[in-house]
Amino acid sequence: MQSVTLIAVGKLNEAYFSAAAAEYQKRLAAFCRFRMVEIPEETISEKNASDAVVAKALEKEGSAILAAVPKGASIIALCIEGKMMPSEALAAEFERRALSGSGDMAFVIGSSHGLSPRVKSAASLRLSMSPMTFPHKLARVMLLEQIYRAYSILAGTKYHK
Repeated sequence: MQSVTLIAVGKLNEAYFSAAAAEYQKRLAAFCRFRMVEIPEETISEKNASDAVVAKALEKEGSAILAAVPKGASIIALCIEGKMMPSEALAAEFERRALSGSGDMAFVIGSSHGLSPRVKSAASLRLSMSPMTFPHKLARVMLLEQIYRAYSILAGTKYHK
């Protein structure tokens, strides 16, 4: 059984996001060993912080993210410049990884400032959900749904039409 880890910067504080995330985590238990890891977001106190201040915060977050990646797991970084793919292609990616023997995956969602270049370069896949911008907490729920959908496609359930 594949292991899937979702590493996200920040906490899901809103009850509606937490409830949705919990529902998909429960559903995923039928298909994979799923684990969610929340990394604290670095505080940037300056309203118009310089690029250097933001880069330093991203680097600290990046170190924490990379430390949380399970040994042997492929990193899939969610970032705007990533590859967009339909749900069926994501399912095929899951299957390809499982059959290759390196099926464990760690999906990464950064902070509102993005992801450190070090995390992006460590990723075996950069994935974009859309050219639109979403709140990171909503993106987490959307990603959980897509992971569940990918497994549902592979299992041939009625969830994906």
